[in-house]
Amino acid sequence: MPVFAYKAVDAGGRTVRGELDAINLVDLEMRLKRMDLDFINGETIKRSNLLQGAPIGRRDLINFCFHMEQLTRSGVPILDALSDLRDSTEQPRLREILASVIESIEGGRTLSQAMNEHPKVFDGVFCSLIRAGESTGNLPDVLLNISESLKRDDELAAHTKKLLIYPLIVTLLILAAMGVAMVFVVPELAKLFQSFGRQLPLHTRALVAVSQFVARYWMVIAVTMAGIVGTVAFTVHTQPSARFRFDELKLRLPLVGPILRKIILARFAGAFAMMYASGIAITDAIRASEDIAGNAVLREGLHRVGNLIAEGQNVSTAFQNTGLFPPLVVRMLRVGENTGALDSAMKNVTYFYNRDVRESIERAQAVVPSVLVVLLGGLLLIVIISVLGPVYDVITKLPT
Repeated sequence: MPVFAYKAVDAGGRTVRGELDAINLVDLEMRLKRMDLDFINGETIKRSNLLQGAPIGRRDLINFCFHMEQLTRSGVPILDALSDLRDSTEQPRLREILASVIESIEGGRTLSQAMNEHPKVFDGVFCSLIRAGESTGNLPDVLLNISESLKRDDELAAHTKKLLIYPLIVTLLILAAMGVAMVFVVPELAKLFQSFGRQLPLHTRALVAVSQFVARYWMVIAVTMAGIVGTVAFTVHTQPSARFRFDELKLRLPLVGPILRKIILARFAGAFAMMYASGIAITDAIRASEDIAGNAVLREGLHRVGNLIAEGQNVSTAFQNTGLFPPLVVRMLRVGENTGALDSAMKNVTYFYNRDVRESIERAQAVVPSVLVVLLGGLLLIVIISVLGPVYDVITKLPT
């Protein structure tokens, strides 16, 4: 369906501009009229697939849940709340999606059904929770729980970025310095060494050979590396078996792998606790939260957990048999089952993993820079010794 850039006037006489998908201009005018906007003009716009598929950010969803929770708790009808949010948001794509949701609700759909039409924005867990909130009449509390969960996810993402950004910047700077040295400095020093006619040490000759190779074939090396990265990325995105092996490799990475596993399981436990507390069946809650994993290995593990529970096993035994959770967490789940407070047990699991993730990241932030400095410093030391060693040898043997 084409997208139109429109100009309209609202009930207060204010000019409104935006983007909306419609079949044609007549359909656009009708959709704007249902939004209480008087159509002035509009024209189709061309957007790249990248822009059309750009996801709504987590912060946008947090603001959406916060405003909807506040308005619905105050007794504002859902349509009015969505209309107010649509008119106040500054995110063009979110405004377009809210307009589509409003139109779907006006056409007879429920809020969860209308959200389900936009799976890239509102995932299965989100829609399942909204559906549960509608059926129980507890929508404001559900929106509040979703907002709190998104805030926790955003906090974990910020911690993870903090862990990765510093080592990445340092590594790039060191590699850039080594690249400059290999391409420009070492070849000139090699000419100087040859002019003295002295036999160079083995490690210096090896460094010069590598430098000459890089200087001569740097374009081939760059294209080859880009081709390898592109091929791996394409294979991982198109081949399920390759994606599974890649995700398995990520979980096996030292230091990063255990933290990634804890982050995923913390998100799953939080979503499962919310859905179970909202009255969603255990198997349905697990099925809906499988996509939260974002990792093929853990997604398969959660799928096996759902199958085992469907076959009659209790929750703690199913998780224990698949090896997803450590014994301490399994024991917490068993206590929750025995006391009839499984949702509270899963909330405790979420708290346990969130705290463990924060502590693990803090420890990693203390260890990673030191290890990085040692490794990259060792590489620079090898280059410096290989370059300055012969220079020092030449200087000491000059006649006085």
